[in-house]
Amino acid sequence: MSDSLDRPFAPADIESACYQLWEEQQVFRPRGDGAPYCIMLPPPNVTGTLHMGHAFQDTLMDILIRRARMQGKRTLWQPGTDHAGIATQMLVERRLEAQGEKRHQLGRSAFLEKVWQWKEESGGNISRQMRRLGASCDWSRERFTLDEGLSHAVTEVFVRLHEEGLIYRGKRLVNWDPVLQTAVSDLEVISSEEAGKLWHIRYSLSDGSGSLVVATTRPETLLGDVAVAVHPEDERYRELIGKTLRLPITGREIPIIADDYVEAEFGSGCVKITPAHDFNDYQVGQRHHLPLLNIFTPDARIREEIEVVTGHIDNTAIPAELRGLDRYVARKRLLALLAAEGSLVQIEEHRLMIPRGDRSQAVIEPYLTDQWYVRVGPLAEAATEVVRDGRIRFVPENWSRTYFDWMERIEDWCISRQLWWGHQIPAWYGPDGKIFVARSAEEAQRSAAQHYGMPVPLERDPDVLDTWFSSALWPFTTLGWPEQTADLQEFYPTSVLVTGFDIIFFWVARMIMMGQHFTGQVPFHEVYVHGLILDGEGQKMSKSKGNVLDPIDLIDGIDAEALVAKRTQGLMQPQMADKIAKTTRKDFPDGIPAFGTDALRFSFASIATQGRDLRFDLKRVEGNRNFCNKIWNATRFALLQVPDDADLQGERELLAPERWIIGRLQEAEASVNDAIEQYRFADAAHVLYQFFWNDYCDWYIELSKTVLRPESGFSTAQIRGSRYTLLAVLEAALRLAHPFLPFLTETLWQRVAKRLGKEGNTIALAPYPKADLQRVDTQADQDLDWLMGFVGSLRSIRGEMDIAPSRELPVLLQAGTDCDRKRLQDLLPWLRQLARCTEPQWLAQGTEAPPAALQLLGDLRIYVPLAGLIDVDAEYQRLSKEEARLRAEREKVQGRLAQPSFRERAPTEVVAKEELRVQEISAALQELAEQRQRLDALR
Repeated sequence: MSDSLDRPFAPADIESACYQLWEEQQVFRPRGDGAPYCIMLPPPNVTGTLHMGHAFQDTLMDILIRRARMQGKRTLWQPGTDHAGIATQMLVERRLEAQGEKRHQLGRSAFLEKVWQWKEESGGNISRQMRRLGASCDWSRERFTLDEGLSHAVTEVFVRLHEEGLIYRGKRLVNWDPVLQTAVSDLEVISSEEAGKLWHIRYSLSDGSGSLVVATTRPETLLGDVAVAVHPEDERYRELIGKTLRLPITGREIPIIADDYVEAEFGSGCVKITPAHDFNDYQVGQRHHLPLLNIFTPDARIREEIEVVTGHIDNTAIPAELRGLDRYVARKRLLALLAAEGSLVQIEEHRLMIPRGDRSQAVIEPYLTDQWYVRVGPLAEAATEVVRDGRIRFVPENWSRTYFDWMERIEDWCISRQLWWGHQIPAWYGPDGKIFVARSAEEAQRSAAQHYGMPVPLERDPDVLDTWFSSALWPFTTLGWPEQTADLQEFYPTSVLVTGFDIIFFWVARMIMMGQHFTGQVPFHEVYVHGLILDGEGQKMSKSKGNVLDPIDLIDGIDAEALVAKRTQGLMQPQMADKIAKTTRKDFPDGIPAFGTDALRFSFASIATQGRDLRFDLKRVEGNRNFCNKIWNATRFALLQVPDDADLQGERELLAPERWIIGRLQEAEASVNDAIEQYRFADAAHVLYQFFWNDYCDWYIELSKTVLRPESGFSTAQIRGSRYTLLAVLEAALRLAHPFLPFLTETLWQRVAKRLGKEGNTIALAPYPKADLQRVDTQADQDLDWLMGFVGSLRSIRGEMDIAPSRELPVLLQAGTDCDRKRLQDLLPWLRQLARCTEPQWLAQGTEAPPAALQLLGDLRIYVPLAGLIDVDAEYQRLSKEEARLRAEREKVQGRLAQPSFRERAPTEVVAKEELRVQEISAALQELAEQRQRLDALR
């Protein structure tokens, strides 16, 4: 890297060179003999691209990893990607359809070849983007959930669990996507409120003595009704419990049952029970031993005949005019039939929660199918205990209560999916349907031959395992399990899991269950649960809102039209596309500037509180871009003050400012280390910001100029001490900030460390600062606090009286203590330099000061005589003009607030903003009045 910092800070000029350096020197591989420290990267989908959630989470993990590496720990950040069964299969199918090909026409083997081909060509995009973010994973160990080693481990786990009776096959109700025609997990179901209807349907009593009215949002499932339920204490229906009703359209008889599930106050207090097509009804059906009737095909069409899954009914016929119809077409036809026979009583508008598949957007159907399940009860007991006894700690701790609540209500886990892409279930079926679970086809054949007494043809189960199944094994299988590898011995259990709260159930709990069961150890010691990134207005980011930000766009920048095109791409509704385009052009008329990676990372860290919702604002990134620029320019200044041939190793005398900044550095090091240990990333970022911007740049650099300016009059040892401290403190501060700002600090450290004669090729392997609080000089702290207070007092007077920065201020002092007099004597050069004032003169006690502005610093009275400093008449005119302007503005705002129509129509936040403006103007007018009083003393 060039030693020159002549050019302004430009992130694009340094980032690729830094990352290339780290990879060439294999910085990210475990090294040394320190204590092991390991984090498993939550494997992103191989189809994915880096989004804000990834970038935020990866930044936090990288901060932990980089710090641990610099602390000398043997550090591993294990990367990898997930095969993402549904997402990947959908993506490749769409590509094939665009070429006129269909998955089923190709066949399973040929289709999977196409998927693997896509994976090799395009599947590494997110890994490349993570490099752009500075993620210091050991890429030489990158894994894929379908690679040979992990596939072997998945099969081994499945077989062992089956042998232990913890995996079984059964017919149960699942979330079914009728477009993808597969079971999906709860995480892949997005429920939102939509407009619907509530249909009231009359069911007649079989004995002709009356009828009941049932309200339903899904009339098409009526064909699968097996009962009508009422609350057991509902006086209206108590006498009817046990009687039967005739199901409209079909005439089939069904019983009236009593169950606490029914809310007597809702609708008519009568609920149709369809156990095969509703999760709540399924539970009711199990309690009352009701039949299970399936009326749908896998693509959500009405069957030709009712499928009786369990129990018995006399009539399985479906009206001819409904057979084969899509569920929503069938709904319209069924409602027409109900109306025709007089059973449709009422229709009312109704809003309800509609579950949709997050990939297909199809309405999810509760569907009864044969699936594979894990019996999780026994696994959950041990997984709960390791959190209760502290072997695993949640941060923040309150998430452990969420974990316990779910584990106590846990149900068996559906692990099969009706896909081709994934880990095919290692089960084979004999001619009579007997199941043979085995590690290979050969092993299954041997078992079958032994069972039947001769070789028989076997058919493998076509389903694949839920992606979360292989992900649950991630912490130990990536380290070589089932083999007892050296990596498994060294890095397992891992140190910490960094994850979002939304997958505590789907991933965290299952990793704990599987890790504890198969290794006898917890998979990680701590779980840091971070919040959800929201936009600057507190809204969840979504494509439909047009408020999604792309981390790469924030790093590289993007012009307005390209951003509009990106946000509206793929939106099928023209009105929505137009709305998002207008909003984008309004919010980003000039596009998004290139902020660089470090500014983005620091912004993520600065909002990483331990709250649930985290607001992300571009203004924060802009501010942190300025922060990076501040550090860049401070380093340029420091290097200019210390020539290449400067002698820094001779005798050094540390003056008060040097002793002060060294102490401030120790306190910053202690605070940053403590904050990171407790996963308080925002606190650590705040300390770094305050130290660099305030302590080092705004104060110490300015203090050093007094000593380092030509003909300063300070001794060689004092100048050498100032030069050395200027660089040494900066070098340590760069190491302290490196986990947060890796590219900037690497680039600057290379120059500063070289000037100091330090060894090492990269800051990434330099020691992480560890505070020595013995170096905090209390006396220097107190002295510099006094100096800063004095300088601040004079700057306040200068600002209040509008005195030009170039004018030298006369200063008179009165009262004070002996300590004040000594500090003035010791710190006078810095005071005069920073405050641009004459040497202060002491007034005798009791002497009246001339007309002057006054500030107090403890017992010390600081006067600045104003005669000759300001044009009193001109200042009066300026104040009068400003007062008139502010009064006019206040009257305008007050007039608006006085209008009842404004308060009625304007949003609450707008009214509050206007009220606050009145208060601000009043405060400004009070300040002008006080300035006028000070001027009066000069007349």
